Amino acid sequence: MEKEELSAGDFRMVAKTMAGLEPVLFKELQRIGARDIEEHTRAISFVGDKGTMYKANFLLRTALRILVPVTDFTAQNEQEYYDGIMAIDWSQWISETNTIAIDCTLSTELFHHTFFMAQKAKDAIADQFRTKTGVRPSVDKEQPDLRINIHIVQDKVNVSLDSSGTSLHKRGYRNDTGRAPLNEVLAAGMIQLTGWEGRTRLIDPMTGSGTIAIEAALLAANIPSGYFRDYFAFLKWRDFDSELWEKITEGAIGRINSDPHEIIALEISLNTLKKARENIHLAKVDDLIKTFNVDFHEWDPPAGHGTLIMNPPYGERMDKDDITSFYKAIGDTLKKKYAGYNCWIMSSNPEGFKSIGLKPTRRIHLFNGPLECRFMKFEMYGGSKRTKFQNREQGAGSEEQETENTEQGSETSEGQE
Repeated sequence: MEKEELSAGDFRMVAKTMAGLEPVLFKELQRIGARDIEEHTRAISFVGDKGTMYKANFLLRTALRILVPVTDFTAQNEQEYYDGIMAIDWSQWISETNTIAIDCTLSTELFHHTFFMAQKAKDAIADQFRTKTGVRPSVDKEQPDLRINIHIVQDKVNVSLDSSGTSLHKRGYRNDTGRAPLNEVLAAGMIQLTGWEGRTRLIDPMTGSGTIAIEAALLAANIPSGYFRDYFAFLKWRDFDSELWEKITEGAIGRINSDPHEIIALEISLNTLKKARENIHLAKVDDLIKTFNVDFHEWDPPAGHGTLIMNPPYGERMDKDDITSFYKAIGDTLKKKYAGYNCWIMSSNPEGFKSIGLKPTRRIHLFNGPLECRFMKFEMYGGSKRTKFQNREQGAGSEEQETENTEQGSETSEGQE
């Protein structure tokens, strides 16, 4: 695809994400007005202006960082790498009194240590300023005036400015996470992959630290993902436009809605649920999420339609027989109690999925940290699947009528509770 010619004030950016969430982030970027959007592996490139960059950081739910490319060059050895960093005029963004931090990632056999390469880049920047002014910038790893991202693939060095600072998955609402918290970006991506938008019931049956339920509430209420953060790296940039930032944030906050949404979080461990409730309170969505200290298998869900999203234990510390019985019980409960629901389960355990005893209608490849997972959809029908489609043909009418009936039935069941 031919790239569009940049207008005054526009520049190219890259939004980093997790493997499998690229299509979701692509759509999010479309919604905030980004242009020339292209999908890459764990990243989306796009064009926009300063306002687009502010929106991307404040609004995107499935982005990890928003990078602004500076330049790229080739380097076969450390000296060429040092010279390439030194050739960049760093006074465009900082002075000798400012602070910097450098993040470096490697996918090359030419260089072996990310810390050393980050240190080498810092030395080049410091030497440039010391030669010109006699003073070198200092390092601040937490909240520097300029955070620099360097990505080396074979002999190609990509240098970018990190406009986000800390990873955007760190929303700012989560206080206590429990032993194996789900990344907020991954949770937000899972929810959007199901197609759930807040108009029907959502159940998180093994809620843990509450991340899925909280991200669902933020989505349904249109609460910006960056609402709780007090720091973005671009806030310290020389060209930061405080009036534009205030206009964008106030506009987004003004679109928060208070419509009722039925989001239910279940957790068998009371101590774990207490942590989830604290996070729910910090996210200010207490009124949107109902929590229950109960075993998923013993709880009766509201009748009607809805979406269930489950991130059960993957069984790394369980015997094979225990995994089989654990996942079989999940399948049995879904068959028995969840007619009318679309049930989504994420796990890295293929044997566990086999034990569920249900045929998935959709499979999505995701990663939870280093674990390769499948996010699978199971459509739970009332009666047999054959009966459902026979009824549709005999009297259910058009697909549009069926959708209308489904939505009406869901509203009725919610109103009766």
